[in-house]
Amino acid sequence: MRRLLAVLCAGVLALVSAPTAGAVDPPWFASSVGAATQVISVVGVGGSKAKMDVWQRGPAGWQPIAAGIPANIGAKGMAPETHDGQMLTPMGVFTLDFAFGTAPNPGGGLQYVQVGPDHWWDGDMKSPTYNTMQVCQKAQCPFDTDPSSGTENLQIPQYKHAVVMGVNKARVPGNGGAFFLHTTDGGPTAGCVAIDDGTLVQIMQWLRPGAVIAIAK
Repeated sequence: MRRLLAVLCAGVLALVSAPTAGAVDPPWFASSVGAATQVISVVGVGGSKAKMDVWQRGPAGWQPIAAGIPANIGAKGMAPETHDGQMLTPMGVFTLDFAFGTAPNPGGGLQYVQVGPDHWWDGDMKSPTYNTMQVCQKAQCPFDTDPSSGTENLQIPQYKHAVVMGVNKARVPGNGGAFFLHTTDGGPTAGCVAIDDGTLVQIMQWLRPGAVIAIAK
C-alpha cells in the first residue's frame, strides 16, 4: 500500500503530500459510498470546471491519494438528474464499470476494451441496446448510428483512455447515456468528466473493481 501511494504521488498525481499514518477527517462522500475503498471525488467549482480528488480507505480510514486535479465537466455544469442532450454532468455516486480506449491497455484492475472504428456507444433511444457499447460495421448496426441520435463512435481522440461511469444502468430511454471519465480536449464536455490523459492513465492503473466516482457541486 505505501509503495502504491508513493508511486502515485511521485508522478503526475503529485498534488498532495504522501498520506500520514493517521486518519483524516471523513471526506464529504463518506456516508454515500457504502463499502467502496477507492473513490474519485469530483466537485464543481463553477461553470464547466471541477476539482478532482482521489481517495483510498484503509485500516486508518480515508486517505487522500491526490487532490486538486483540474477537470472539465458538462458545458452547462451539473444537475441531480440529467437527460440526453442537456450537456449536464449527473450528480451522485456511480460505479466505474470498465475501461476502454483507442490506445492499448495501460494496465490496471478494470476490464479494458481497445476500441476501433466498429465500436459504438448506442444512444438510440429506440434501440434495445441503448446506453451500451456495441461492435458492428456502420452499415450493419441494428441501431441508428447518426450522431443526431445520440450514438457515438468511440474512435475519437477524447477516448484515448476512458472509464465507463454507471449512469442510468437501468437504461431508461432519455435518462442519459455515454457518461465517461475520459481524456480531455481542453474544453467542456457533453456531460462526461475529462482530465489530462497522463493523470487519467495513472488513475486507471490504480483502480480496482468496486471503485466509484462521487460527483457534487
